Formats: sequence, structure tokens, C-alpha cells
Amino acid sequence: MQITVHLSGFTPRLLRPAEQRELLSYGLGITNVVARATARADELTAEEYREGGRLLAAKTARSGPRWLAVVGVTAYRAAFGERTARVGPQERTFGDTRVWVLPNPSGLNAHWTAGTMAEEFGRLRAVARPDRRRV
Repeated sequence: MQITVHLSGFTPRLLRPAEQRELLSYGLGITNVVARATARADELTAEEYREGGRLLAAKTARSGPRWLAVVGVTAYRAAFGERTARVGPQERTFGDTRVWVLPNPSGLNAHWTAGTMAEEFGRLRAVARPDRRRV
């Protein structure tokens, strides 16, 4: 994920995994829909996704970001019941918070390369931070 975030222009250098909290200083926060770590997304239940979506919606309501980025269209569809969602901006909002679905950088998602994922992350960066050029 760090390489994609960097290539998209969100960060001026490639961050190490241990530096993830530094993303906040660039106006970016990343979290999972479901907190339980798994090797594959299909190891999570529909209920776990729905509960994760409910908790993420509540967290978004409390913190009030301009944009919520959800990594993984499958996770987004399962968490929010949006079966036809695609990567990109969504119609759904949480209050004033807009939603953007990003591709999952999992190795199982072979049709997205690091370059095409960085382009999609860059599209979000361009609208989320229109006042700033690439970092």
C-alpha cells in the first residue's frame, strides 16, 4: 500500500509500514473495514463486513473528514450493501463526507498494477486536496 500512496503523490517519499501514522500529517488516514486480519477477504463473514461498515460510518460521523476512502470494492459492497459499486467516487455520503472506493493492492487483485492503482489513488488526491500539488 505504501508504494501506491507514494506513487499517487500523497507522500513525498516512500514510507515504511511502521511510519503509517505519518500519513495523518499529509491529511490521509487509512483503516480497514474489518479489524480482524486474514490472509484472504473471503475469510470474513457478511456480518463482519456489515458491522465493520456500521463502525466505520460511526467513526466517520465523529471525525467528519471531507472524504472517506474505502480500499477494496468487494469490501465496500459487502459493508454498505452497494452491490453495483465500482472503483471511484460514490453517490453515498456520510453526512457531509463523500466516499471514494479505491482498488485493493492485494496480490489477488492482479488486473490492477502498481501504476494503475497509483493513478486511481491520484484521482482521489486531486479532488481531496485540490489546493495542493503532488507532495
